[in-house]
Amino acid sequence: MKKIGETSVRKKVEAWRLKSAVLVFYDIIFAALSFFLALWLRYGCNARAIPHDIFRAYYISAGIYVLFIVIMNWLFRLYNSIWKFAGMPEFIRIICATAVDLVFNILLVTAAFGLMPAMYYVCGILFQFIFVCSARFSRRLLEYCRGYLRRRGVKGRLSGVYPSNIMLIGAGDAGQLILHDINKSGEINGKVRCIIDDDPEKWGRVIEGVPVIGGRDKIVSAAGRYHINRIFLVIPSVTFEEKRKILDICKTLSCEIKELPNIYKLYTGEITVSKMKDVPVEDLLGRKPVTVDLKQIFEYLSDKVVLVTGAGGSIGSELCNQIAAHNVKLLVMFDCYENNLYDVQFSLKNRFPGLKFVSIIGSVRDSRKLKEVFSHYRPEVVFHAAAHKHVPLMEDSPCEAIKNNALGTYKTAYAAALYGCRRFVLISTDKAVNPTNIMGASKRLCEMIVQSFDKKIKEKKAAEIPALFTHAFDEEDAEQAIIPDTAVTEFVAVRFGNVLGSNGSVIPLFKKQIEMGGPVTVTHPDIVRYFMTIPEAVSLVLQAAAFAHGGEIFVLDMGEPVKIDALARNLISLSGYRPDEDIKIVYTGLRPGEKLYEEKLMAEEGLKRTSNELIHIGMPIPFEEDVFLKQLSRLMQAAYDNRPDIRELVAEVVTTYRFKDGDANVYSSGEPDEPAVSNDGVKEIVSGLKSQKEIAEETSA
Repeated sequence: MKKIGETSVRKKVEAWRLKSAVLVFYDIIFAALSFFLALWLRYGCNARAIPHDIFRAYYISAGIYVLFIVIMNWLFRLYNSIWKFAGMPEFIRIICATAVDLVFNILLVTAAFGLMPAMYYVCGILFQFIFVCSARFSRRLLEYCRGYLRRRGVKGRLSGVYPSNIMLIGAGDAGQLILHDINKSGEINGKVRCIIDDDPEKWGRVIEGVPVIGGRDKIVSAAGRYHINRIFLVIPSVTFEEKRKILDICKTLSCEIKELPNIYKLYTGEITVSKMKDVPVEDLLGRKPVTVDLKQIFEYLSDKVVLVTGAGGSIGSELCNQIAAHNVKLLVMFDCYENNLYDVQFSLKNRFPGLKFVSIIGSVRDSRKLKEVFSHYRPEVVFHAAAHKHVPLMEDSPCEAIKNNALGTYKTAYAAALYGCRRFVLISTDKAVNPTNIMGASKRLCEMIVQSFDKKIKEKKAAEIPALFTHAFDEEDAEQAIIPDTAVTEFVAVRFGNVLGSNGSVIPLFKKQIEMGGPVTVTHPDIVRYFMTIPEAVSLVLQAAAFAHGGEIFVLDMGEPVKIDALARNLISLSGYRPDEDIKIVYTGLRPGEKLYEEKLMAEEGLKRTSNELIHIGMPIPFEEDVFLKQLSRLMQAAYDNRPDIRELVAEVVTTYRFKDGDANVYSSGEPDEPAVSNDGVKEIVSGLKSQKEIAEETSA
C-alpha cells in the first residue's frame, strides 16, 4: 500500500511540473509573438514593410526579454498557482509582472537600439497581457460560461427541467458570497433575479448584475414581477423577531424557502449555496428560543451518578446528550429497546470520548431488574422518561398504559427511594391535565405517585409506602424491600406539551406526506397544540430538576398554542407548494381520546414563578395519599388481569379523567368539545390564529 501511495504522489508532482513547464514555453512563444504583432499592426499588417533596423532591434532584444519575462513570472508565482481557483490576487500579480516587463523592455530597447514606435510598446504589452491571462483564466471562463448556460435554462429546457427564479434576502457579505457561488458553481438550475435588503443605501444598486430593488415591503411585488419560486434568506446575524417578520411575508408566496446556517460559517468561509438549509419548523412557533442557566445545571449534575430511563426515546436520548456535557460521574442509560439504545450509545462515544456510561437493557415493569440496577450503581439523580406515549395505540391497549406508565413509574420511584437516590424527576405531559385518553390519565397517575412518595418521605412515613410488585418475595427479600423512614429522595414532575421531531410528532408525518405529493392529513381544522423543540424541553427539564425541593409539578411555558392546520399550511408553503391546490389538506376527524385543546394546568392548581420565566411551579392538588395507594394496588391487579373496565377504574382514581363510552361521542363528564377548565385565553388565541389563505388575502389587499 505504501508503494502505491508513493507512486500516486510522484505522478501528481510530475504532472504539476509538466504543467509549469508548458506555461513557461507558452510565455516565451507568446511574449515574442506579442511584440511582433505590434510591429505588424504598426506597419499596415504587412511584415515586409517593417524597416530592417527596427526588425533587427526587435529580433535581438526578444531573446533577452523573454528570459526576463520567465524570471519575473516565477518571482510573482505565476507558475505555481492553482489556476482552477484563480481570482483577484492572481490577476493583480499578472498586472504587476506585466508592468515590470514593460519598464524593462523600454529600458533595454532604448539603451541598445534607440527609440521604437510608441505602438510597439503599447500594443506589444497589451497583447502579452491578454495572452498571459488567457492561459491562466481560460478554465475559469469556461466554467462561468457553462454556469451561465445552466442559469439561462438551456440545459433545463433540453431535459424538461426548467430553471428557478431566485430571490435573495440580504445584500451583505453573506448574500454576495451566495450570489457569487450560484453564478460560479452552476450547482443550482436557476438564476438570482433580484435582491431584497432593508438598507436604503443599497437600493437601486447592482451586485454581480443583480439589482437590489428595495426592502422587505417589496418582497411580495418583486415575487410577482420576477416570477420567483425560490427564496434564499441570507442574513445569518438577523434577530429572531426580524426573521419571524420576514418569514411571515414569505410564507404567503408559496415559494420554497431556504436559509443560511449559523453566523460562525462566515468566519470559516463556509458560505456556499450547498450549505443552504430548509427553514426549521421551530421558526414557525412564534417565540424566542429557550435559554437556560447552564452553570446551575452543571453545578447540580457535576460528579453525580445519573440514571435515565427510556434513554433510547426522543426525550430520553436528548437527556443523555445534554447530561453527558455536564461532567457527570457516571451516566446509566436504561431502556427496553436495544436498537435505539445502541444508537444513543454510539453517538455518545463519538461526541464525548471521556464520558463514563453504561447501557442496560431492561423494563421499568421489572422490579427485580430495577433492584439490581439501583443496588449496583446507586444513582443519585433519576430522570424517568420511560413511557408509552402514543395516544391512539394506548386507547386500543389501556391496560398496557397502566402497566408501563403508572406501575412502571411506581416501581422505579420505589427503587429510587429504597436505594438512597437524592432526586427523582418524572417526565410528564400536558395530556395529564383533565385527560380524555388513557395515556393522559396514566401520566396523571404518575404525577400522583411521585407526589404521594414525596409527602410520605417528608413526613418520615416512607415505610408505609406499599411494595406493589407482581412477583413473590422470599422472607429476606421482603424485609429488604421496605423503604426506611430515613429515606431522603425528593420527587418532582415536569410537565410540558408536544415536542418537535419526537417519535409520533406530526411534523415528520407532514413532511413525508408533502414529499409524496399529499394529501396532508389533519384531524380537525381547529385543533391546537403547544410545541417546543426536544433540546429546549430537555434543557428546561434539567433546570427544573436543579430548582426542585420535592413535591413540585414544574410546568414549562410552551409559548402560544399553534393551530395544527396553520402549521401544515406553512410547511406546504415553505416547501414551495400551494396549500389546497398543489398539495391537498384532508381532515380526518379527531382520533379516540384526542382533544381539540391541550391544557397545561388544572383549575385547582396555581402557579408560582421561578428564576427562569419559562419554568413555573404548579401547586399540588391535595388528595388522600393512603386511599390513593390502596386504589393503585387494585388498579395494578385489574391491569394485569386485563380487565375491560379498566377505564372506569382509572376514572375512580383520577377524578378529572373523561373518556368516551365505546364508539359513542359521550364522555364520562363535561362536554366533549370544550376544555374542562376555563380556557378563554386559549380560545382567544386560537380564534386569532389566521389561516394561510387569510394572510394571503390581506397581503394582496
